[in-house]
Amino acid sequence: MTFNIRYDEPQDKENAWPNRKDLVASMIRFHHADLVGVQEALARQLKDLDKLLPDYSWVGVGRADGKADGEFSAILYRKSRFKHLESSTFWLSETPQVPSAGWDAAFPRIVTWVKLRDFQTGKIFFHFNTHFDHRGERARNESARLLLDRIRQIARDLPVVVTGDFNFTESSDGYQVLTGKNSEKLSALRDARYLSEHGHHGPTSTFNEFKALVPGRKIDYVFVKGDIRVVQHGVLSEAWDGRFPSDHHPVLAEIVIK
Repeated sequence: MTFNIRYDEPQDKENAWPNRKDLVASMIRFHHADLVGVQEALARQLKDLDKLLPDYSWVGVGRADGKADGEFSAILYRKSRFKHLESSTFWLSETPQVPSAGWDAAFPRIVTWVKLRDFQTGKIFFHFNTHFDHRGERARNESARLLLDRIRQIARDLPVVVTGDFNFTESSDGYQVLTGKNSEKLSALRDARYLSEHGHHGPTSTFNEFKALVPGRKIDYVFVKGDIRVVQHGVLSEAWDGRFPSDHHPVLAEIVIK
């Protein structure tokens, strides 16, 4: 699952985090997500999810200082299913090893990754999770190139799952870079939506502004690389009496690592 949970903003009033945290946890729990890449999560929100989702551990750091300050692109994983082998975070900038904003980005942006072993199958794979900048088009394009390059360096030939709020649509240059239209085919990612054996479930947009789906705004994705089968893919548009868990709908893919 990829899920932009919306940062804790008191001015959201009825949609502020204290009124949504149970809905976010319920969405993850009800859909049996084994892995969740979250975006916009602040440290206090992750602490809340720790209490609400005790079956999960997580990895990640705040983008502002590499510790606890600022938004996290954390990865939650089910402790009973996976063994944590290694993890780290890099910044989407010209200086990826230190907290920094890159190119024309409005904010520092990060990628958190984890290397896991599946207890059930013994398979080892990587999960990368990110949140691209919402303003800088050059930053999104360069971030896509940097992400592909780091996946090559870090994961090498092992299977990879990539989740994130990329702040671009399928017609954008950044999407074309990630999926191989403007880059080396061997390094490209594949959109799980188009690999799904049962097609796509749910709406085609993921941004909802807490009130209604905004047409043409599918900006949250699950990508895969390697020998991976995608069984199902969907955008989860559930609401509780008209209330949404976040201003983004989560995207869920059921995958099998061959």
